[in-house]
This record gives sequence, structure tokens and C-alpha cells, in this order.
Amino acid sequence: MTLEEALSGVRLKAPLPPSFSRIEITGLDYDSRRVQPGFLFFAFPGSRADGRDFARDAAARGAVAVASESAAPEGFGAPWIEVEHGRHALALAARNFCHRPDERLALTGITGTNGKTTTSYLVDSILRAAGKTTALIGTIEYHLAGRVLPAVNTTPESLDLHRLFAELEAAGGSHVTMEVSSHALALGRVYGLQFHTAIFTNLTRDHLDFHRTMEDYFAAKQLLIRGAGAPAPAWVALNRDDEWCRRVEAAPESELLWFGLGQGATVRARHITSNSQGLRFEVQRRKSRFMVESPLLGRINVYNILAACCAGISYGFAPETIAAGIAQCAAVPGRFERVDEGQPFLVVVDYAHTDDALRNAIAVARGLAPKRIITLFGCGGDRDRAKRPLMGQAAAENSDFVVLTSDNPRSEDPLAIMNDALVGIRRTDVPLVVEPDRATAIARAMKEARPGDIVILAGKGHESYQVLKDKIIHFDDREVARGVLRGFGYHRVGRP
Repeated sequence: MTLEEALSGVRLKAPLPPSFSRIEITGLDYDSRRVQPGFLFFAFPGSRADGRDFARDAAARGAVAVASESAAPEGFGAPWIEVEHGRHALALAARNFCHRPDERLALTGITGTNGKTTTSYLVDSILRAAGKTTALIGTIEYHLAGRVLPAVNTTPESLDLHRLFAELEAAGGSHVTMEVSSHALALGRVYGLQFHTAIFTNLTRDHLDFHRTMEDYFAAKQLLIRGAGAPAPAWVALNRDDEWCRRVEAAPESELLWFGLGQGATVRARHITSNSQGLRFEVQRRKSRFMVESPLLGRINVYNILAACCAGISYGFAPETIAAGIAQCAAVPGRFERVDEGQPFLVVVDYAHTDDALRNAIAVARGLAPKRIITLFGCGGDRDRAKRPLMGQAAAENSDFVVLTSDNPRSEDPLAIMNDALVGIRRTDVPLVVEPDRATAIARAMKEARPGDIVILAGKGHESYQVLKDKIIHFDDREVARGVLRGFGYHRVGRP
């Protein structure tokens, strides 16, 4: 492919010289360490480094040209192309180089503060129940035609996305379900992608260290609904019960589905039964009605299931296919995930790391009618400080006992982070333990538990690591909890 063909549609600051346009390229990359002879290297500013600093290394490895938003460093010898937006340029070039796989695959994009992961698992389960070969891209891991790959980002860079799409297509796949983060939307990682279906689950306070204001956060989310560098999605599903979703202005050409519990919803849940075995309810759309059953717990998952049903409707699947996919999605790692060693109290691990998500997790637990709820949580370092007292208040107001600990402190002092959260906790008189060592804190939470209680270990969910100031260590709440329970003498029959 020539350089001119690869950059088709990319906004350049100046026309390509004729000698540049005929350059043959054999690949693309934004990481100089992966550059091979014949590659086009993209040098855009990152959160920690400027890609231009690696342009000479890329050229030494055989890059035939560099694309960047900025001018070439003084004395740089290889062809240098200035583009209006580096990540938009990469996205369009990757799409061209991979021969536009998104035009042949059906993409479902899911955005929102909470529920993206669970909804994506449900949608993928529906697609597989319909006999489709699929890819699932999100926070926990990537699934590609039956293979499981580690997740680097919730939403990968555009080049990595198109490579995954091309692999799926080569494996005979047809459908992609992906979480689309606000960071990915704001940075242009999904720029130019044609989505068949877009889902907006909800919007609550999060990531304001990046977006600064809720309006900016909302604007990033809305890019998925309106189309970012591509036509708007054919179908859009919005949460009718969420105030931010009601503000969304979908494109007139998109078929709109409102999901929720109220009368304004066009895809509505009725006759909900929620207990310790899961959920059962009727899905109503116009004159169509069908029952769904799910092992997922809590009324909050009614919204996730409805959102997934909307995706199934957008693909024209029969109600029985949608219901089968919902029923087959047994659990989502780190989302109200049980840790069972035969103890007389329930222990669950949940990814809740915002005040709204904490309230939702505790509400799910409260719906199971426990004697008491013991909530362990911490707040992440190098993130929005203003949400820390809100998280503390959410945990304290809704729990019977709180254990405040460390999450991923990153470069911050864990005690300083915990002091921020204490401001919210101290607005209540809930019994409290403060323990910065997370493993010790987990043991303390479970030592407090009595028969019939529920212990919620919140914040890290599926994560198997803890990010400290100077290193990343292995740490999995589920493993630690299981070890503590065994230390207490519990041991589930059948587990080695």
C-alpha cells in the first residue's frame, strides 16, 4: 500500500509531496520498539512522553516516514508528514491499511460510567446464542473467536482494534462487542469506526481528573451516539431512567430504543422477581413480550439485561434467542462475584469504584436481606480527589460496618487518600475500621462477619494487581479472601 493510500481521508497540514505519496509502506505503528522496515510511524503526544522523541529510533529501525501533529525535530532526515490530529490520522490509516473491516463486521459499542462490562458480556452471550463467531473487547479481557487475550486498555488504540477486527474476520467472525471508554472517545481511538449499535448505560461522576467537568465527560460519551468521524450508528439504545441519557441528542437516522423501568421506556422490564438465585422478569416492547431469567443478582442488572436485549433487538434476533443468551451469561468476573468456601456469610468482590457504583453494589446486597452489610473499600490515587468523600459517604450511609483501606494508591500517600474518604464517612456514625494494608483489611472485614451477613470487597474487582508508588504487585481480592476464609477453617467441598 502506498503512503497516499494509507493516508486517504486523513486531514494533512500540507499536501503530500509527489515523492512522498508513492512511498510503499508495509505496516503501521505508534510504538517505535515494534517498527519494522517499511513502516509508517505515528508520533503523537502521550500522557507520559512525546512520540517525536522516538522518531529517530523508529527511522533507525526502518520506518520510511513519520506522521505527527508537530513539526519534525531539527535535522530529522526521513519523510515527515504533519497531520491535523495524530490519533485521528492513526485511526483512519489503520482502517485503510486493514481494508476497513468495520464495514463488514457488525460492531456494538457500549459506553457509560457503570454497567459497560456486564452489558458487554450479556450482548456477546446473546450473539453466541445466535450462532455468531464473535469478539469481545473490554476491561477484563479480550475474547477473539474463542481465544482469550489479556486486556491492555478497556478500549485499545485504533491500530490494535483494527488488527483485532482483521483477525476476527480471518477466523470467520462477524460481530464485535466492545466497551467504549470516555478516554477512548476523547482521544480518538474509535474515530472513523462504523457502529451498528451504540448503547449508553448511564452517567455518574468519574474520571474528572481527565475530563475536568461533567459536561466534558458527557460530551465525550455522546461522540459514540452521534458518530465520531463516521456515520451515526444504525441503532442507539439509551437508559430512559438516567437524566444524562435523556439529554442525548441522537442522530435522526439512528433507530432509537429507550430501555428502563418507567412508562417512557420503549423496552421495559415488568413483573421483576429478584432473589439470591438471580433475576426473572418480562421484557416488553410494543406488543412483543417475553420472559428472561438470569443468574445475575440485583435490580441494577435489570438495566444491563435490558440494554443487552436492545442489542439483540437491533440485530433482529428472536426473543427466545435473546432469552437464551441472557440465561447463559452466568457471571462476570469481579462484578458482585461470590467467594465461597462454605462460610456462613456471603463474601462478594465488586469493581465499584465510584460513589454511585458503591450504592448500587450495596443495594444489590441489601436486596438479599442480609443481617448486616460490611463494606470494604478504598479510593484510587492520582485520580479525581473530589469523589473520595462521596465514596466514603456512600459506603457509610448504606452499610452497617465499614472498613476503609487502600486501593491502587499509585504515586500518592495511601493515608492521605484515606483521609479524603474519611471526610464523607464521618458524616455518619457507622462503625469503622481504618487499615491501610489491604490484605489485613480484608481479614479484618471477614473477622467481623457473622452468619447471615454480607461482606463486600469493593474497588478492584477482577484486578489481579495493586499499583503502589514504586512498583506493581500481584494482588487479587478473590485470592486473598479465599486464603483468609481457609485460614478461618472454612473449605468448600470439591475445591482442592
